Amino acid sequence: MWQAQVFTLYPEIFPGPLSKGLYGKALSNKIWDLKVVNIRDAAEDKHKTVDDTPFGGGTGMLIKADVLAKSIDQNKKEGERIFYLSPKGKKLDQKFAKELSQEKSISLICGHFEGVDERVLSTRNIEEISIGDFILSGGETAAFVVFDCILRLLPGVLGNDQSKNDESFENGLLEYPQYTKPKIWEKKSVPEVLLSGDHNKIKDWRLSQSEAITRVRRKDLWEKYKKN
Repeated sequence: MWQAQVFTLYPEIFPGPLSKGLYGKALSNKIWDLKVVNIRDAAEDKHKTVDDTPFGGGTGMLIKADVLAKSIDQNKKEGERIFYLSPKGKKLDQKFAKELSQEKSISLICGHFEGVDERVLSTRNIEEISIGDFILSGGETAAFVVFDCILRLLPGVLGNDQSKNDESFENGLLEYPQYTKPKIWEKKSVPEVLLSGDHNKIKDWRLSQSEAITRVRRKDLWEKYKKN
């Protein structure tokens, strides 16, 4: 069973959409498990204070090192990789998601306000992970994205595991166009090659479409693809 843990100030948000559909079924079938840790439970003062102003001035608040470290120390597993969701982190991609799906368990820390005290990251060997070059109000939204990328890679989660092999980024290209019934819709017909029954021609057409789309829309991916 693949295990995940999330540290958050808003535990009521989870598992949220991860409890629905295929992921919810996989959760019930114990293919994966999620433990939700409320960071605020580690605060010791009567007001359960989790944040304070940054040294050196500036706007916003930071999650306190003592509170977050205590929460991590009370809940971490031996040898488990812990990630802080941050725009400064290693960018999540399909290769990275596959790597994380091979771990027995991971933990994600959801920041809020202006972030967390840097000392926690360095003393607890915490890695940073980013889902893109933009800013969110908190790490919870990003955590759902990370979990979504990973969960669909776990054996037995998707109805057809083979479908994962034909998706965008699996071969370094964006996915080819897809069509279903009706064959003609608003006077637009499905490409004839897809109706031919010739699997080799269909395979070649799909590859050519993926290459053309990637070349136009993602020049960075196209340059990498050409080098391989």
